[in-house]
Order: sequence, then C-alpha cells, then structure tokens
Amino acid sequence: MRYILKDFTSLSTQELFEIYKLRSDIFVVEQNCAYQDVDDKDLSSFHVMLFSDHQLAGYSRLLPPGTSYQEPSIGRVAVKREFRTQGLGKSLMKHSIKQTLELYNNQAIVISAQAYLLKFYTDLGFTKEGEEYLEDDIPHIKMRYKVH
Repeated sequence: MRYILKDFTSLSTQELFEIYKLRSDIFVVEQNCAYQDVDDKDLSSFHVMLFSDHQLAGYSRLLPPGTSYQEPSIGRVAVKREFRTQGLGKSLMKHSIKQTLELYNNQAIVISAQAYLLKFYTDLGFTKEGEEYLEDDIPHIKMRYKVH
C-alpha cells in the first residue's frame, strides 16, 4: 500500500479518471444518490490516493480553508469495496488528517460526516458539533478535529 498526494493540476488523466470512477461507484451508484459529485472544489483541493499495487484502493480530498468551511476539511473519503475489510478507511483518514494538518498549519479540521460513521470519526479524534442534518437525502453530522 502506498499513498500519493497531488494537487489537481498534477493529476494525470488516468488518475483523475480512476478517482472519479471510484467516487461515482460509491457515492452515486452504491449509495443510490443522484448528485453532482464532480464540483469546483476539486480544482483547489489536494487529492490523497491510496494504491494497492497499481490499483486505486482508497481516496480522499483535502479542502483548503474557505472552501467548504472556514477551516480546512476532508471529504469524499472512499475505499473500494474489495478493500474494506482491511482497515484501510482508518489508515486513509489518519493519513489524510496528518496531511491536512501539515498543509494548513495545524488548523482544526471540519468535516461533514455521514451520521452512521459517527463512532468511526469519533475514534479518530473528531467531535460532534450540532445536530444531524440531511445532505443529498443522507443523514450527516458536522464534526471537528482539534489539534491538542
């Protein structure tokens, strides 16, 4: 397993294709949610790719402050179905948190987490902020990671 971090302009067309395919497979098809996954936020974000051999196994995007929230954020966290029993989601998030803290000078990180993953994100050090809300008809909760 290896991680690669790139800004949008550094992504190859093949990498971009694989990222969009993975995100579409999970967030549109698997979750049966018709929404615009590809958005302008991709242009200003950093993209974390987790590879197993030469196959994209996981992905997240790191959003700069002022993009989704005043603080930096992590979004579009996805692990390909066949890799989900290997603890890669936790590894991917730990790596994404570390990269976000390095890129944005240890600022707090705010995320919009799917509500069913509350314990997953709490175990990683995020705390719940506010009440549950619907985003694309899926229950979400705002969460914050503070550097101690």
